[in-house]
Amino acid sequence: MLRSCVCLRSESTKRRSSSVEDASSCRSSEIERVGASMQTTTLGPNGQPQPVAAQTTTRASSLLQLFQRKGWCKHFRKPLRGMSASRAEKTIRAAIFIQKWYRQHQARREMQKRCNWQIFQNLEYASEQDQAELYKFFNDLIKNMPQAAATGNKYHQNSRISILEEDGELVEEAGDIVSTRIELPITKNDIDRLIDVFRKKKGNRLHPKYVAMILREGARCLKQMPNIVMVSTAVSQQVTVCGDLHGKLDDLLVVLYKNGLPSTSNPYVFNGDFVDRGKKGLEVLLLLLSLYLAFPNSVFLNRGNHEDSVMNARYGFSREVESKYPRNYKQLLLLIDEVYRWLPLGSVLNSRVLIVHGGFSDSTSLDLIKSIDRGKYVSILRPPVTDGEPLDKTEWQQIFDIMWSDPQSMQGCKPNTLRGAGVWFGPDVTETFLKRHRLNYVIRSHECKPNGHEFMHDNKVITIFSASNYYAMGSNKGAYMRLNNQLMPHFVQYISAASQTKRLSFRQRMGIVESSALKELAVRMRDHRDELELEFQKCDPDGSGHITISKWCCVMESVTKLGLPWRLLRDKLAPGTDSQSVNYVTTLDLLDTDVIMEAEADGTTVMDALYANKSSLVTIFNIIDADNSGEITLDEFETAIDLLVAHMPGVYSKEEMLEKCRMMDLNGDGKVDLNEFLEAFRLSDLHRKQQQEEDMRRRSTHRTIQNPSDSVTKLANAISKNTAVVEQDIDPTDCEADAVDPK
Repeated sequence: MLRSCVCLRSESTKRRSSSVEDASSCRSSEIERVGASMQTTTLGPNGQPQPVAAQTTTRASSLLQLFQRKGWCKHFRKPLRGMSASRAEKTIRAAIFIQKWYRQHQARREMQKRCNWQIFQNLEYASEQDQAELYKFFNDLIKNMPQAAATGNKYHQNSRISILEEDGELVEEAGDIVSTRIELPITKNDIDRLIDVFRKKKGNRLHPKYVAMILREGARCLKQMPNIVMVSTAVSQQVTVCGDLHGKLDDLLVVLYKNGLPSTSNPYVFNGDFVDRGKKGLEVLLLLLSLYLAFPNSVFLNRGNHEDSVMNARYGFSREVESKYPRNYKQLLLLIDEVYRWLPLGSVLNSRVLIVHGGFSDSTSLDLIKSIDRGKYVSILRPPVTDGEPLDKTEWQQIFDIMWSDPQSMQGCKPNTLRGAGVWFGPDVTETFLKRHRLNYVIRSHECKPNGHEFMHDNKVITIFSASNYYAMGSNKGAYMRLNNQLMPHFVQYISAASQTKRLSFRQRMGIVESSALKELAVRMRDHRDELELEFQKCDPDGSGHITISKWCCVMESVTKLGLPWRLLRDKLAPGTDSQSVNYVTTLDLLDTDVIMEAEADGTTVMDALYANKSSLVTIFNIIDADNSGEITLDEFETAIDLLVAHMPGVYSKEEMLEKCRMMDLNGDGKVDLNEFLEAFRLSDLHRKQQQEEDMRRRSTHRTIQNPSDSVTKLANAISKNTAVVEQDIDPTDCEADAVDPK
């Protein structure tokens, strides 16, 4: 606006006559009076001056002073311009108004982005906290029942030796199995063929014998690696580090497309969490193992907290393998477990930079980690395979800390209450750890960052995260980092499938992220749907369907315990309500919409994961069976129940739990063997699913009788539309990438 004014072009135009200057300057006192009046007044609706607030006065005064100091105001009074002082005042006020509106708009955008990000992160951590409870339960069992520690995991003792030494027969799979052949040793041509197969939407399944071959050979080679691998840039002069990929094959292909395939001059370190959440976890794992087999001295794979069968049963990878190879998935999952157990725990670059998945604690010792028999830890969340030897809980904790920990800005080291596992470590812990091990800094992953990377602790802790669009399309960028021979980091940020976001406006992109966040939140809230309804009704004795905003927020937080800004989310979770109260019925109606219930049905609960992972149940049985008789007596149950009551206070009484244990005794002999134990869980799981189906039918009938409000229907339709995923062939060239130098 101001750029087009004549005052800004005064230097390039011909100087006007002195008579005009004099005519303008003789009115300077009038301009000063206008400026003074603007410092204390503003124009009202009728055009009359009115007092203004101090902050607005300061802005107007400073802007007028700038105009006067530059000599711009006098041009508004020139006869040829024909512009009065009031016109100048209105122009300035319009500029101030536009500036104020723009800043408010930007603030609302930023607040919305942070709110969505907090929803995603809190839900992710709350879900992991549920899984970590299994580890705590096992740990407490072993701590209080030390006689069971040596027999904690019999299930894997036999398979540990035999699975890599025998080639089990695989059954032919039905459907679109490709005819591509892969043979050992794997070469660059095999890598190109695998990429060409995996990136297709259809016809992307290898024959199961080649899948088993890659897994088996990968585990055999990884078994020869040390716990902490030494990486050097002496030959290559640089190295590339990638963070979490989480089944995002498109991001892995973007990295390989932009940065090149591994070679002697282009080594890679992949820092764990290759699977879960994404739909291409098996392809990512197979491609990384193939790269490792083809370039063994140029590809280094570290283990993450999701390289764990217990986590896979909860977060989707086990179901992915079963859906792609329904006739062979059990044997393939056993081979995948073998890959997990032999993945190195970390890497050290040039003896100066530590690369681990999570972090460390104030008790972490790299010397102790180097001496651990990592093959015992098929799952980090279950007691390790001990072969009759006493379990070293300190050793178990060392691995847990480097897989699950996160940095914090505050000093000290304390348990990570958000994840329920690992620790938060502060700058002082980092400083001590680096000095003790003579390191310069630490590279870790484990946390999604909006820009794909983050510096903490005076640039001594670097987080790298390589899965773009992790929570939803447009939610975050991915990144990988390159370190030169002097260990100076350089980052490349990218977004895969960029063409899909280019077609969308900013409002549409924000709508997709917001809808994805609300969908995830509503699915989580459905776990507490009945409890929410009960608490809402307690706050509404008159049955009006409305409660105050404060009561609504208190109920939401006390039931879900997610720590979210509920006041900001009220308009989304209770659409169509006024500013004085909340119609909580709309919140419950939203949870009962088809899009939310279908998403809940597609998810996996802790119970689903526990039953799907039979070995966890077998481990629990072996620990409770203190005398190794193969049967659990009521006295042994009672000892375990004391720990369960401590873990779940107020959920069930001890008498109720004992009664449930008696019900497990199906043949009535007073003892429970392994088959009865597993059958009881199967029947319980079956009953729970039948109860869920009956609940869905009942609420569906209720919706038919009493339709939800238009605002709820509109929001549900928007969520369904914005979260629909259209699968297509992966094109690694369809990306946006930018090199970012460290600040």
